[in-house]
Amino acid sequence: MGIDAQPAPKPVMAAALLLTGAPPHPTPQAMTSLVKLSLRDYRSYADLEIGTDAGVVALAGDNGVGKTNTLEAISLLSPGRGLRRAELADMARSGGSGGFAVFAALDDSTEIGIGLIEPDEAGRRQRVQRINGAMSPTQTALAEYVRVVWLTPEQDGLFRGSAGDRRRFLDRLVLAIDADHGARVNALERALRDRNRILEERPHDAAWLDAVEKQIAGLGVAVAAARAETVGRLAALISETRDDASPFPFATLSLDGELDALVAQLPALDAEDAYAVLLRGARQRDRAAGRTLIGPQASDLLVRHGPKDIAAATGSTGEQKALLVGLVLAHARLVRAMSGIAPIVLLDEIAAHFDPLRRAALFHALGELGAQVWMTGADDVLFRDLPAGAVRFRVAPGRMEREA
Repeated sequence: MGIDAQPAPKPVMAAALLLTGAPPHPTPQAMTSLVKLSLRDYRSYADLEIGTDAGVVALAGDNGVGKTNTLEAISLLSPGRGLRRAELADMARSGGSGGFAVFAALDDSTEIGIGLIEPDEAGRRQRVQRINGAMSPTQTALAEYVRVVWLTPEQDGLFRGSAGDRRRFLDRLVLAIDADHGARVNALERALRDRNRILEERPHDAAWLDAVEKQIAGLGVAVAAARAETVGRLAALISETRDDASPFPFATLSLDGELDALVAQLPALDAEDAYAVLLRGARQRDRAAGRTLIGPQASDLLVRHGPKDIAAATGSTGEQKALLVGLVLAHARLVRAMSGIAPIVLLDEIAAHFDPLRRAALFHALGELGAQVWMTGADDVLFRDLPAGAVRFRVAPGRMEREA
């Protein structure tokens, strides 16, 4: 369920900010664009610098030359470990110094640097983050300047995959809107591990269990409430903007889980009390199972193909891909509406499985999105119908050149 390493969460009641309906940036701003990207000792790049002011950027090149590496570097501008969820040490170039640097300049003159310092004598490495030249101690600060959403080939099996995969996908949707969500998710995971250990080692220590279950109840309801708010707003936006004739069908969304039902039915404090009672009554069962069976860690995101009214998992491979693309584009619009920051959208190998008509429809939709889009593809023909003003880069091992 974890989103990646995050600082300690703000007080649990901070999650209720989403429920007030007041986004942190109530008025949408102009599109946020990445105008310069520099990579040093990052993955396959010893030294790369590219610039563009385009709304749609296409990276074309053979498999394995570093296209996805570029998108991953951009994804580090958002809280977490990026679109591959890789360890920072794995991002350092083989044969390099052992560290790396990613520098990004935005069109509003914001400059962001993300790096991994070379190992010291003890072999320790440290992530460094600077915003406009000043050290930034927390990843959540990035959300004040830029938001990033993405779709990768690994997500193509989302609807047929595990509930855990869909929870991670959902938590990324929430995190793009609420930068503190990751900290709450990770704090909840730690509290759940504590409870499991107590149940195993000291199952009759009621006072200790009561204390950790109270913490779990507060965090669990906060996590569930943030998920419910995001799903509700996304579902409303999809309903308001749906186009039954679109080649990217609209999705219907819902949450499935005991705690999700409590959060939907009760005020937050009452839901916390009810969840704590459920945890207390489930101690013996959870001890036998070796894990806590009720809570956000057991929830699922249910997605249906709207026009056909069928479970997304039962659709064809092409239908599922089109449905997922539509869902991600709707989420990008929601991020802009709620945060006031148009996100940078990363689409890895997005067009490879679409026929020419659907590719043309995709590129038209991207041109209308109002967000900067970076996409990759192995074949130049895939980008034949890019919208006006789009730019293409030819990627080769360790380098990149803008095409005329």
